[in-house]
Amino acid sequence: MLPAPPNFFIIAGPTAVGKSAIAVAVAERCGGEIIGADAFQIYRGLDILTAKPSPELRARMPHHLIGEIPLSQSFDVAQYLALAHERIAQVRARGHIPIVVGGTGLYLRALMRGLADLPGADPDLRIALEARPLADLQRHLCELDPACSASIDLQNPRRVIRALEVCLLTGRPFSSFREEWSADSSPRCGVVLTLDRETLHARIALRTTAMFEAGVVDEVSHCGELGPTSGQVLGLRELRALVRREITLAQCSEALAQSTRQYAKRQMTWFRREPALELIDIASLSTDELINRLTAQAATIKAP
Repeated sequence: MLPAPPNFFIIAGPTAVGKSAIAVAVAERCGGEIIGADAFQIYRGLDILTAKPSPELRARMPHHLIGEIPLSQSFDVAQYLALAHERIAQVRARGHIPIVVGGTGLYLRALMRGLADLPGADPDLRIALEARPLADLQRHLCELDPACSASIDLQNPRRVIRALEVCLLTGRPFSSFREEWSADSSPRCGVVLTLDRETLHARIALRTTAMFEAGVVDEVSHCGELGPTSGQVLGLRELRALVRREITLAQCSEALAQSTRQYAKRQMTWFRREPALELIDIASLSTDELINRLTAQAATIKAP
């Protein structure tokens, strides 16, 4: 049996490629509404650091799942999926096309394929794992699941702990669940906007400079309590080091740009492995040609 056609259109891409402005223009032309798919933009606060769509863009078109969850609240892909399905249904009930925009691969894959049948968190085991040094957790994961240790971000404690938790609770490698999940067929349901590395890196540099000019240091200084998920926001560690005067402004800026470049590389590695998303080099088209092309594709997602 063929999978059901998607009832949403995805515009994905690496950080700083320009998804937000393009998605709003497409939504305006096809009668759509934006649904975020970003693990950190979903939080309320840290608007500059997480590069949320500007107030001007958000005023032009309804945006959902952006700036909705308190920074102190833990949040995961299962919670995202439930909320995203709810918002997609609401947008379609209004006769509009849901346009899912973001760069968090796990969220997008969950929308396209559902969730793998993984065990829930074990509070006692989670506490024990969180008390161990990251290097120790990395070594343990490499022993239990070498394939997983080569495919996840080993510098992200939350990801490493979750993978280890699944291995220990099920007696199976975490990667075996990911392989089953990835094997499911999925119809074409969106695009990935891409740029050559040099151009994307230049955009990342410009955006990093703009963040400092917009007051990102003050934003981080006064952000209040962060939960275990929001505490992993890209660039937070570097900016906190600057606030504590452990590094200089120049060092912080370079470290933030470097972290963003590395993140964009990881995003593209994931996107290239996803057959349900068409890669589009946006430098090969004029802005109007790109928007027209995406509008035509999004319009095939018929509202009820």
